[in-house]
Amino acid sequence: MAALIIRDLSPRLHARLSLEARKNHRSMSKQVVSLLELALQPQVPFLNIKDLPEPLKPAKPMTDAFLRKAVREGRA
Repeated sequence: MAALIIRDLSPRLHARLSLEARKNHRSMSKQVVSLLELALQPQVPFLNIKDLPEPLKPAKPMTDAFLRKAVREGRA
C-alpha cells in the first residue's frame, strides 16, 4: 500500500482535521483518505435549465371538477 507524508501542516489545519476525524470516528489518516477520495471523485457536469426537456402536458386539463371526479372514482 502506498504511503503519503504531509509536511508543514499548520496547527489550525491539524486541529480541524483532528476534530473531523473524531466526529467521524476515524483516525486522522483515514480521514485524510476519505477527504481525498471525496475531492477526487469525477465531477458531474452542471445541467443548464435550457438543457432539460419540456414538461409533459396532460391530455386533459386538471380542473377542480376533473380532480373531484377522479377522487370520487378512487383514482387519486
